[in-house]
Amino acid sequence: MSDVLDILDVERPHTPEITRESIIGDRKKKKKLSDVPFKRPEGMHRELFALLYSDNKDNAPMFATDDKGYKQNKAKLGLKRVRPWKWMPFTNPARKDAAIFHHWRRIEDEGEEYAFAKFNKAVPIPEFTNDEYLQHLQIEGWTQQETDHLFDLCQRFDLRFIVIQDRWDKSRFASRSVEDLKERYYNICNILAKIHAVGNIEPKLIAYDSEHERKRKEQLIKLYDRTPEQVEEEQTLLNELRKIELRKKEREKKTQDLQKLITAADSSQGETKRLEKKGPKKKVVQQKNIKAESTSVDSAGIKFADFKGSGVTLRSQRMKLPASVGQKKAKAIEQLLKELDIEPNPIPTDDICLHFNELRSDMVLLYELKLALGSCEFELQTLRHQTEAMLPIKKEIIDPAPTVSMVLENGGKRE
Repeated sequence: MSDVLDILDVERPHTPEITRESIIGDRKKKKKLSDVPFKRPEGMHRELFALLYSDNKDNAPMFATDDKGYKQNKAKLGLKRVRPWKWMPFTNPARKDAAIFHHWRRIEDEGEEYAFAKFNKAVPIPEFTNDEYLQHLQIEGWTQQETDHLFDLCQRFDLRFIVIQDRWDKSRFASRSVEDLKERYYNICNILAKIHAVGNIEPKLIAYDSEHERKRKEQLIKLYDRTPEQVEEEQTLLNELRKIELRKKEREKKTQDLQKLITAADSSQGETKRLEKKGPKKKVVQQKNIKAESTSVDSAGIKFADFKGSGVTLRSQRMKLPASVGQKKAKAIEQLLKELDIEPNPIPTDDICLHFNELRSDMVLLYELKLALGSCEFELQTLRHQTEAMLPIKKEIIDPAPTVSMVLENGGKRE
């Protein structure tokens, strides 16, 4: 009650002053022997016990609160007199009619500007004289009265051109679109900025492309007016485009893999011929280098393990197929070794390890080349059938395209 009397600046009756001691009391609370902290039962987790009880043995709240159990909120009692408030008049600078309003305000803030006046932001609209209009702003299709009306609406509605176009006086002037109004306004702003430029300072111009805006709105209208059948057709075309792109990526990947296999086969053949030519002229140093390189055979077919670490290893481990070789390739290697009448587990000498690993690597390369050859022939056959279906011409007229096997048999030349 005393706070209300202070705000209203009403004299209070003579009552004793309220102090902290009169509210709380100066006597300290004595601890009772019964206020023994409740111990956590054995077997109960500390987090669960903290949820159940607080230090004052209060039960857990029925709903979530911001008050934390470990912190006791204390009442903050102010001992100073409250600042007086007054019912005083004020004016809003945003209003042009000088209307007077009233509100409660602190006495020390009397005479200051209205607090919300800082939010009264107005868009600066350029002004021009009659001479400037006659010299620089005249264009065909716009009169001075229309231009003045446009700038008056821009001033009233803060460049909200949708509202400006709605409030356009169609009884006095011709109907204008939003793009026409914007184009006229921004052109005048740019011309006035160039006229009022001081010195060599480049004025900041506003770029507005009315033709682009018209096309954009036309496209939006066409997009909005689509029928469900057209939307479904567009989605179907997009799905087909994605499938075509996926097939294109797969073909590119197959082409790269095939090119790698061909390059590896050519390099292995060239290396074999080079070794055959230099075979009788080998020296002891070259044999030592070959033995050192035999520990790791890295080719396009199989990458065998490299045993260069410390410790004892067996030569038979060098001939062990790595885990990267699949079951199909392993069976293909076994089949080729059986056809060539070669033991699958020969005696692991240095030369045998080196040449046996190179042989199996070449076998895997041959296996991969055969698979690539079969895939290419299948694709060529499929494309031939599609071409014949699209162009129904007699087979005698069409020159049959050579298969990959025919090209390889002819030495890579087409007859």
